[in-house]
Amino acid sequence: MNKRKIAILGSTGSIGTQTLDVIRQHPDLFEVSLISAHSSVEKLAAQAVEFDVNNVVICDESRYEELNGLLQDSDSKVWAGQDSLCSLVKGDEIDIVVGAMVGFSGLRPTLAALEAGKVVALANKETLVAAGDIVTRTASIHGGALIPVDSEHSAIFQCLLGAGDNPIEKIHLTASGGPFREWSKAQISAATAAQALKHPNWNMGAKVTIDSASMMNKGFEVMEARWLFGVEPSKIHVVVHPESLIHSMVEFEDGAIIAQMARPDMREPIGFALGYPKRLTCGNGKVDFAKLGCVHFEEPDTDRFPNLALAYEALERGGNAPCALNAANEVAVAAFLQNRIGFYDISRINARCLQQVDFVAHPSLDDIFETDSQIAKLAYGCID
Repeated sequence: MNKRKIAILGSTGSIGTQTLDVIRQHPDLFEVSLISAHSSVEKLAAQAVEFDVNNVVICDESRYEELNGLLQDSDSKVWAGQDSLCSLVKGDEIDIVVGAMVGFSGLRPTLAALEAGKVVALANKETLVAAGDIVTRTASIHGGALIPVDSEHSAIFQCLLGAGDNPIEKIHLTASGGPFREWSKAQISAATAAQALKHPNWNMGAKVTIDSASMMNKGFEVMEARWLFGVEPSKIHVVVHPESLIHSMVEFEDGAIIAQMARPDMREPIGFALGYPKRLTCGNGKVDFAKLGCVHFEEPDTDRFPNLALAYEALERGGNAPCALNAANEVAVAAFLQNRIGFYDISRINARCLQQVDFVAHPSLDDIFETDSQIAKLAYGCID
């Protein structure tokens, strides 16, 4: 088959670099047409040279001259800013857009790609958290497609391939429990950023790792599942599974459950999204059942991890409430990583902002951006 031409939004982050590793292993199947980063100029330039990338975008416009200088002897065209990125992802030379940007910043280019009818391999869960209805309607109207890259949603997607027309009774969304799964509330209260960044199973970026420690990541995944698979929140059940081998399960009316299982390595769901429907070998290893012995499951504790309950609350309220929760959380997590607030201050700020949002039941895209801006200001005011 012809090589699939890939755009990677956020190529220098954890998902972006692992996507490039998958492509590196399959040069006969893929070529990289576009890469972008917020400000990691040197890493972005090195990727552009290695993969002979046509278009390279630095979203921080102040770093344009630096990047342009590093790539002046290459064939890459250098661009700056989100407007450039949104324009380029619509180009005919792109088949699949990998949405690996962190946070709310991924919304505009994801919508631009879907408006152009592109396939979007989505790892940026905040896009669906903040504007799930708008994003899914955009895909439907313009013939775009969303293929999930999050391991849990990839698992659900894979399980549903064997479901036929049978409706979903329940989604069992698995969670590792993070580094604080066995800690008391008092211990968690005193946790440092360094401790929260030590995830037991997964290699992820700092923002996602902190969200995993607070279980906000799982709350966002509940919201993501609601939009990707068209199920009500009451049918999405979070279960803690510390081994992180069963990535999620789908239950049907007769009680049968289909589960997807693999080692905790993001290259598996990335490779599945890029190669779909073909499965690619990505060097992520195989499950050894003889050594595994057993797996464990337990209910999440929303007293020790209140962010998960806040996510369900926001999803039940609907409208712009999920967007508000995401905006507050982005500010709070950044402050925690800077050692400006304590761990439980994250959920405290999130709860306050969720309570004080100017609620809009059916938000437009302008409403979403306004909510993000207003709640970010409110969250900053909760820090100092």
